[in-house]
Amino acid sequence: MRFIYCPHCGAKLTKKEIGDEGMIPFCERCQVPLWDMFTASIIAAVVNENREVALLRQNYVSKTKFVCVAGIMKIGESAEDAVRREVKEEIGQQVETLEFIKSYPYEKKEMLMLGYKAAVKKQKLALSKEVDCAEWVKYEDALSLLREGSIAWQLVKSVIERDACKTTEIKARNTVAKAKADVVH
Repeated sequence: MRFIYCPHCGAKLTKKEIGDEGMIPFCERCQVPLWDMFTASIIAAVVNENREVALLRQNYVSKTKFVCVAGIMKIGESAEDAVRREVKEEIGQQVETLEFIKSYPYEKKEMLMLGYKAAVKKQKLALSKEVDCAEWVKYEDALSLLREGSIAWQLVKSVIERDACKTTEIKARNTVAKAKADVVH
């Protein structure tokens, strides 16, 4: 949101230089700067133990591509609580662990989306009224169902890549441990 009038008194704002911030909308009457604001929201790649991600179709977003669980944070709610609430509301899953991945500016909607990996135990998806359909999709098939370059696509790609790195690290540790055990025997 970009301020033109003061939300406190209604006066038209002027521009005033505020330190290193540059020219900022300023209310001369209230003597307050009013920085541009954005809506805080979350987006979650909901994954299960079978290396699947829950992808949703919400026709008001796209009739052809899938999206991830996402929603607006409520006042007084942490980002983590918002993820748990949205995952439960939209697809009926209970989040077991959360991992922050990255923040994504979404200028078109004046939002900042906080991206998370939300791990759940696989259950049947229970959809809210705002979700037209959803399905568990294998990691290797997921990116093709999302709009390339979208925030959902970037998030799912990051989660898949991180999980691949973790799997490789575990295999390497196991190989080293086995080699050490073979040397001892």
